[in-house]
Amino acid sequence: MMLEPVIGLEVHVQLKTRSKLFCRCATVFGAEPNSQICPICTGQPGVLPVLNKKAVELLVRAALALGCEITPRSIFARKQYFYPDLPKAYQISQSDRPLSQQGKLQITDGKGRSRTIRVHRIHLEEDAGKLLHAIGAKELPYSLVDLNRAGIPLAECVSEPDIANPEEAHAYLTELKAIFQYLDISDCDMEKGSLRCDANISLRPVGHKTLGTKTEIKNLNSFKAVKDALHYEIKRQAEVLSGGGRIVQETRLWDDAQGVTRSMRSKEEAHDYRYFPEPDLVPIDLSRAMLDAVRAGLPELPQAKRSRFVSDYRLSDYDATVLISDKALAQYFEQAVETAGSDAAKPVCNWLTNELLGRLNAVKKTIAETPVSAPQLGKLVSLVQKGTITGKAAKEVFTEMFDTGGDPEAIVRAKGFDQAVDDSALSRWCDEAIEEMPKAVAEYKGGKERAIGSLVGMVMKKSQGKANPQAVTQRLQKKLVS
Repeated sequence: MMLEPVIGLEVHVQLKTRSKLFCRCATVFGAEPNSQICPICTGQPGVLPVLNKKAVELLVRAALALGCEITPRSIFARKQYFYPDLPKAYQISQSDRPLSQQGKLQITDGKGRSRTIRVHRIHLEEDAGKLLHAIGAKELPYSLVDLNRAGIPLAECVSEPDIANPEEAHAYLTELKAIFQYLDISDCDMEKGSLRCDANISLRPVGHKTLGTKTEIKNLNSFKAVKDALHYEIKRQAEVLSGGGRIVQETRLWDDAQGVTRSMRSKEEAHDYRYFPEPDLVPIDLSRAMLDAVRAGLPELPQAKRSRFVSDYRLSDYDATVLISDKALAQYFEQAVETAGSDAAKPVCNWLTNELLGRLNAVKKTIAETPVSAPQLGKLVSLVQKGTITGKAAKEVFTEMFDTGGDPEAIVRAKGFDQAVDDSALSRWCDEAIEEMPKAVAEYKGGKERAIGSLVGMVMKKSQGKANPQAVTQRLQKKLVS
């Protein structure tokens, strides 16, 4: 029996607010443990939560960008469970009346095929605290509780089970992250915990509509881990089913080091959390004027930017997809093109994706940390396009730019890379090359066009690399015809 996977993703994104969802405590990452807490976020008796208006606005931005239907009057609910990092023994979330529902996200898989994944809902909830089981490399015989994250505002984006394979899951997460970054609602940094993902997966016979028994996978610390864990779980479930066994509904943890999922606990149902309306918070009423104002302030989103990069800059769909995958990268590209000129968009893209990103990846830095500014890269590309320096010399200049942050024009002058040569000298060097290389001249005139390369090489040698190869080629062609 042929089986097919059915995948749904639950993505939690930390909203970019200065204070927590229901209190004034700071949300700064990396603070001393339990230094950003108060009676409200630690669940002390007699306190009352107050909703953070900014968090609501940011979530509405995300919902509108994903085409969701906004619930004009939504409510909070208590999701009750006991765990050491949940001081109130319940989490304030949303259940039957979330802020938004029924959105959609268009993705492109690795083969260039476009698909639409439905978004079931995006709702607000507070984060729990964090349990520490080790200090550095030292495992502890006990756990420590840090409540700095308790009460951090989260947007939970839940997809429908429309994702057909691990590659589509990776594409969905990549597109969703880019949208949230473009909206400036979150930095989506998985290392800081500001973007987390849980995956639900089941198998069913190909062509059937009924869903199989699902497992939930947690402890996914990267998009690659999501893809790898799904591949493993597909294989595991297929082996269980083909052997006559049955899948148990459970939560499983991904072990990245071993490349396997491990059983954690039986999977809870909604009724296990005993949801009921939060009595300490009034309903959220969103006015039409507020929604219109948020909608009017939405920026250009990744899909639209990709189309514009292809049409305006004549880039390939692949190049455009790479550039728009990160908001800072797309901004850097456009700033560099502004300096180099729109006709140099493709060379700028090549230098950015091949040279600069390669160097940054090697030293584990992001485009935001680059020592080469966008205008500087634009200047370097412009120097090559104008024939002021050769491509080979440009790579040497780029190396020094990356190491020192220096200006390309100043480096070119200091190193004597300027290709500006006297026209009479260029003519003389071409004449000398023709006289000294009669065999190459004969081959070129005999129809072997590649033979001119030897003559160009001789002229470049005589000019000590300062001549423009294109200008040399054109000059030689004229002389060899006459």
